Amino acid sequence: MKRSYSSHENKRLLGIVTAVVAISTLYLARIVFIPLALAFLFALLLTPPVAFLERIKVPRSLAIFTVVLTLLALGGLIGWKTSQQFVDLTDRIPMYKEALKAKIDSIKGSGSQSLSNASKAVEELESEIVQVTPGSSENGSKKNVPRGSSPSRPLSVAVVPPTNPIGSVQNLIGPLATTGLVTIFTIFILFGRENLRNRLIRLASADQLNLMTKAMDEASQRINRYLILQFFVNAGYGLLIGVALHFIGVPNAALWGLGAAILRFLPYVGPPLAALMPILLSLAIFPGWYHALATVGLFLLLELIVSNIVEPLLYSAHVGLSPLAILVAAIFWTLVWGLPGLVLSTPLTVCIVVVGRYVPSLNFLNVILGDEPVLAPHSKYYQRLLASDQNEAKQILENCLKDKSLEEVYSSVIIPALSLAEQDRHRHELDEETQTFIYQSTRELVEELAANGSEKPLEVEVQSPPEIQSLDVLCIPARDEADDVIGTLLSQILGRQGHSAKSIRIASVATMLSAVCESNPRIVCISALPPHALGHARALYARLRKQFPELYIVICLWHFKGDPRQAGIRLRIAKDHGLLTSLSDVSQHISFRLTSLLPRS
Repeated sequence: MKRSYSSHENKRLLGIVTAVVAISTLYLARIVFIPLALAFLFALLLTPPVAFLERIKVPRSLAIFTVVLTLLALGGLIGWKTSQQFVDLTDRIPMYKEALKAKIDSIKGSGSQSLSNASKAVEELESEIVQVTPGSSENGSKKNVPRGSSPSRPLSVAVVPPTNPIGSVQNLIGPLATTGLVTIFTIFILFGRENLRNRLIRLASADQLNLMTKAMDEASQRINRYLILQFFVNAGYGLLIGVALHFIGVPNAALWGLGAAILRFLPYVGPPLAALMPILLSLAIFPGWYHALATVGLFLLLELIVSNIVEPLLYSAHVGLSPLAILVAAIFWTLVWGLPGLVLSTPLTVCIVVVGRYVPSLNFLNVILGDEPVLAPHSKYYQRLLASDQNEAKQILENCLKDKSLEEVYSSVIIPALSLAEQDRHRHELDEETQTFIYQSTRELVEELAANGSEKPLEVEVQSPPEIQSLDVLCIPARDEADDVIGTLLSQILGRQGHSAKSIRIASVATMLSAVCESNPRIVCISALPPHALGHARALYARLRKQFPELYIVICLWHFKGDPRQAGIRLRIAKDHGLLTSLSDVSQHISFRLTSLLPRS
């Protein structure tokens, strides 16, 4: 036991050390990893057009250089047009100076008296600081000031930074060098994409080719679709911004639309940056506030619609990340790689989630970052009952009823949840109060759902044994409350099918046998939830056969995972009796049996 615990601790420590080393390597070697990651991203985007050119018999080298040069030429054209518009904007700035000054003056004029008083106080404090020091002449000239004393006013000192042509060249060469590295890496990746793919598969796992192929295909498809959808969404966003700003009257509307489309590739910070300059221009150019408010409203409304409606609808099925994971990933990659990390955050996190989905040891990454449900509906339902939250448990059942029938919800949610409760109960992990709440809440929810699911509320009676009348099917529990509740489910389903079916509450064997005698049913169903009810089900079945040899009996082993034939042998079931494990099988079998039996005389 101690050795197992020590081994677990060593694995955890090794995982932590590996994560720290990986993050440190990503940060320290970012000068290489950033161009390489951008190159992989561009190669992923450019692979389809290169493959298309190859299919029409264009040599690979020519296809690659054609696609890359086209992309670079398009980027250069956009940059040249953008610089022209910026030059045009800088030429017009002096024209906007007076309007902006008048607007500032109007704001100052409409300010409160307290703001004016605060401004006066600051001015008085400044005059106190620069006033003449004692012992010096107020009107004395600089040459009459004694040595060691201060002049009447402080000397103004201007700090002029030394010109550094080498630093300026470095600032210019840095982005150009990064662009060159990205271009070279992209070309080499496109040239040897099959060889690189094979090496990655060999490095990851040569013995699990199917698994790694699925992982790589899924990652590339997710990222491709995400980038294509993001391109169209951002292009449409920039187009709408440019057209709207043109009609508002903001100059260089095409420039701001293009900037909005490009900056929106930066999660979270891009849209505010794109809105900054148009808003400032609308404040500086127009005398009133209408145009400025219209510009602010345009960016705010469009961003709310795109980020809260359009993107969730388009991205949710292709990215596979939760909203919180996207935010955390953006912060993490920005801290590690800066602005390029913010651009690459979503594609990189998609790759991590896909790896976590296919590699068992890294499955926690898929659980933490992915958007797939981590708990099955029956587990969520049981968990909410453990938390004494009957309202949310009801909501889970109602959500399942949107896509499933009532019988399917009973089979896939309630019965497995009761099975979990029974397992915890026999491990002594549930107190009496929690057990009572789980079974009582489930009974109430079942009756409520059955009533709401039909135009005429079903009256499925759960009566004490002396009040039971003659009927088709009688459901009796084998052991405890869980068997009792599932017997109620079965009687409801049979009642919906037009049969007279009732369920009795758990009682002593003698009392339940007396109920069978008084009701004289055509079929008796023993409701048993394995594994702990098997012994009781066998004893109850033996008593029923001995006392009612002509009675048709069905043993229902709910949510049973074993071999029904072996279970039938253990329970010593007669050949003409039934043993079934699912709610749908039991209801179909009983319906068929009732139609095949002769009517009562």
